[in-house]
Amino acid sequence: MNRSTDSHPPGAAGTPYRGRFAPSPTGRLHAGSLMTALGSYLDARAHGGQWLLRIEDLDTPRMVPGAVDAILHTLEAYGFEWDGEVVYQSRRLDLYRDALDALLVRGDAYPCACTRAQIAAHARRGVDGYVYPGTCAQGLPAGASARAWRLRVGDGYTGFLDRLQGEYGQDLQRDVGDFVLLRADGVWAYQLAVVVDDAAQGVTDVVRGADLLVSTPRQLKLIERLGLDVPAYCHLPVLVNVQGEKLSKQTLAPELDPDGAAAELSLALSRLGFPPPPRLPLTELWRWAHEHWLLSGVPAGPVNIGAVP
Repeated sequence: MNRSTDSHPPGAAGTPYRGRFAPSPTGRLHAGSLMTALGSYLDARAHGGQWLLRIEDLDTPRMVPGAVDAILHTLEAYGFEWDGEVVYQSRRLDLYRDALDALLVRGDAYPCACTRAQIAAHARRGVDGYVYPGTCAQGLPAGASARAWRLRVGDGYTGFLDRLQGEYGQDLQRDVGDFVLLRADGVWAYQLAVVVDDAAQGVTDVVRGADLLVSTPRQLKLIERLGLDVPAYCHLPVLVNVQGEKLSKQTLAPELDPDGAAAELSLALSRLGFPPPPRLPLTELWRWAHEHWLLSGVPAGPVNIGAVP
């Protein structure tokens, strides 16, 4: 069922629309990431806005050699045109350090000495892994040293109105607990980096896959604590396999063929609810997509990969 609430003005608070696509180079693009790229791109252009490209390359242990070049080549081959230069998270570490320092000054963040095994032994399951039990919230245990840094979430409900999925929210203390900002291995956590980058780039509208819906309350809490502008959110349907698993690199999703742009884009449009006329050349397919895109026609999802022939 579609629950689109797309009645807001272009961009958050009526400012000019600025969207983005932010893939991680842990592999090449696949059909699921193409749906996200396509939906975010068409939505930005439908609002007369910009579409930025950011490479989220912080998690170096998971990065695949050559993946960045492959992602850029595939996007170009498929006809995507981004605005401005490509931004790389690995070149923006000072921004994340500044944000953590600001949170520490206000008492909103604290060091944590817990290992994953210790947390698993004492915590219960929440909406996205174990709920941190607050072991270090009042200070490190005697003799312990900091391994990671966490945000103090506090009490209360954190919710928002998604443009496609409707109302969504969490009681962060109950559902997630104080969450990591800087990991024990020295890698900046996704939640902090994405909030800082979206704000620094002036992103007004975040259009991404619904697998990240569960992360949004955490990001909203960070936005609140850092005093940043809140973007509009739209979580597009995820593509799942026959087992109901999200199509991803972990579920061995087949990579996109740079030479099969028209066929793959046609499939992606169909999965988003807009089946185009058959066998359109790439240029005409893009023209058709721009003319027919309307968020209210997109399903909330998930979308089964076998549902569209």
